[in-house]
Amino acid sequence: MSFGQGGPSWGGPEGQQNPQDPYGTQSSGDTPDWAALADASAARARRKRWLYIGGGVLATAVVGAIVATAVVTTNKNNGTTGSTTGLPTAETLPTESAQPGPSFSSQAPPPPPNPRDFISSARKDTAPLSADTLYPGKRLTMGDRAYAKGATNRIAGCSAAAQGALGSVLANNGCDQVIRATYSKNGVAVTVGVAVFETTAQAEKAKEQASGGLASLPGAGVPTFCRGGVFCRKTTNAYGRYAYFTVAGFTDGRNVTTSDKDVYTAGDDIAEFTFRQIHQRGRAQASAAAAAGQ
Repeated sequence: MSFGQGGPSWGGPEGQQNPQDPYGTQSSGDTPDWAALADASAARARRKRWLYIGGGVLATAVVGAIVATAVVTTNKNNGTTGSTTGLPTAETLPTESAQPGPSFSSQAPPPPPNPRDFISSARKDTAPLSADTLYPGKRLTMGDRAYAKGATNRIAGCSAAAQGALGSVLANNGCDQVIRATYSKNGVAVTVGVAVFETTAQAEKAKEQASGGLASLPGAGVPTFCRGGVFCRKTTNAYGRYAYFTVAGFTDGRNVTTSDKDVYTAGDDIAEFTFRQIHQRGRAQASAAAAAGQ
């Protein structure tokens, strides 16, 4: 090595590399060759990348070989040559259950008794019947309207409970008895009468032939009303073996007109309550029959 102006310089045979510049990137004027440095760095990066890729491929191959060997070994140990899913073959699946399957009756259960069946004939309608069973308590309430109960009675001679032609209609169709009750509210009174027959056909025929009307029943604080030719409102209905009638009017003896809504409302309330009581009679007997298994 010799020193001269401009700093140290390296001598030696042609082509000998500078120990500080093994890639030959030093220019002859002591300035680094940046292009050569960049090429050298890229070459080193490529070598590393190929080393990583090669190592990954080799590792994957090794793992695959280990897994395949384990599967083959497991199959050999289990003595199986078919599927490796662990599911039983067709020969090992059970063909029959040790327990018997559920059984179902081919016969449908009978329908519940119809309440109307029990109030359609005296043969099945055997529950106690009286003014107290039809019209219990001292008051009758429908919605926000309350009516005080007056006199009640039960009469076997059906004609005596009627006015005009209704008496003979009841008698000719085999009426057994008439049960009456009177209710009142604010000067309006209503008497309801339930005529009892052996069959539904008799009650329906009496309803169709009805003429005249029910005789009002005064007493227990209610004066005589709807008598002596006074015009009153009357209704006629039938349900099952029962025909029921109402007569409604003023306790002061006035005639009823179509504008007297209180009279119409009172008559409709008492008639509706009577229908419900007869229907409830059928329901009670139907429930008792169902409980007894009849």
